[in-house]
Amino acid sequence: MKKIVYIYSLLMLCCSITFAQQTPGAEQRNAFTIVGATAHIGNGTVIENSVIIVEEGKITTCTDGTVAKIAYKGKVIDAQGKHVYPGFIGSNTNLGLVEVDMVRASNDRDEIGDMIPHVRSLIAYNAESKVIESMRPNGVLIAQVSPNGGRISGTSSIMQLDAWNWEDAAIKADDGVHLNWPASFRRGRWWLGEPRGLRPNNNYASQIKEVEDFVSESKAYLKGKRTTKNLPFEAMEGVFNGAQKLYVHVDDEKGITDAVHFAKDYGIKYMVIVGGYQAHLVTDLLKKHNIPVLINHTHSVPAIDDHDYDLPYKAPKLLADAGILVGIHNGGMANFQTRNLPFYAGQVVGQGMDKEEALKLITSNTARILGIHKQVGTLEVGKDATLFISEGDALDMRTNKLTHAFINGRTVSLETHQTKLWKRYSNKYSKKH
Repeated sequence: MKKIVYIYSLLMLCCSITFAQQTPGAEQRNAFTIVGATAHIGNGTVIENSVIIVEEGKITTCTDGTVAKIAYKGKVIDAQGKHVYPGFIGSNTNLGLVEVDMVRASNDRDEIGDMIPHVRSLIAYNAESKVIESMRPNGVLIAQVSPNGGRISGTSSIMQLDAWNWEDAAIKADDGVHLNWPASFRRGRWWLGEPRGLRPNNNYASQIKEVEDFVSESKAYLKGKRTTKNLPFEAMEGVFNGAQKLYVHVDDEKGITDAVHFAKDYGIKYMVIVGGYQAHLVTDLLKKHNIPVLINHTHSVPAIDDHDYDLPYKAPKLLADAGILVGIHNGGMANFQTRNLPFYAGQVVGQGMDKEEALKLITSNTARILGIHKQVGTLEVGKDATLFISEGDALDMRTNKLTHAFINGRTVSLETHQTKLWKRYSNKYSKKH
């Protein structure tokens, strides 16, 4: 009997860890109007006294209320003194793939194998993740869900963060294939008596050769009769014909340079650098080939001792100033840290970037890089009504307090596991009980 109770308790614990209790917002049926807010369009434009009308999940009006007299529609949301933003977009995340890092059964971010472009991250996506619901109170409403592991990890997909399942969540399925480029340098293995500093990776050339051989064989297979089905080779077709992007995860200057030449040599149409720690050293090359960068998050320290102490803080600005299309991604940090996305952008403001330009790093720029800019990323007529209202500056953690959030015009709950715990314990040690 004790054994049965113990097993039951474990099952209940697993259920409480794995599933959230939020119900996705109902489909928008009635129009609503947001009036009086300062609207941050996401393309550099600000409207101080805005009128935004949303109908059937789309923005049908976004204008200055002091210039034109607009007839309001449906429910009116008075947002005087508040701010409206397009939903923030998290790129290169593991959201929905990992619930508890130390519980292997809840971790689907990587699969066995080195060359597995046919592995689709969206199949493993858990739309009811408690980690996902914790994104929304900071304005992160969309995320690219990417696989990790191996040399070619698989395909990512882009999701809206309020759904019952991955079918409902998907904005763009299988948007690209992710390649982890070999590092040209590695750190010394101190446990084997090697110096701790950086040293050349003696296997760099052979590791690149493995990638080149796989890509060459994929192209040959796709041009042939395909008498025997090869799933990894078939999964590369979109990269060659331009239907999918190749996201190359690489940080060092030599690696970035080699990766760019590799993509051009093999006729890969659309490539994105992910990470790009030293991308500021090769901006001419990136501009020449029109290659965007999803730069690592700003809340980090320099990777090498003699680098500028503030390099991670100013890296997005260095790229933007050089004319590179740049967005910010979470950089492989713990999944829940994706909620800090607006504050990564806010830190770049502290390095001298204009606040509306910094906003682009997590809205319109990222939408363009991911290929979803026709649907989301700005508060423009015809686009999805995926937006939120904040009491203050959304790039400042002191003032980013959401009062409303919408995905495709649907009202999204801002209640999370964390807010429930806060309400429960906020008065525990107060004098009044």
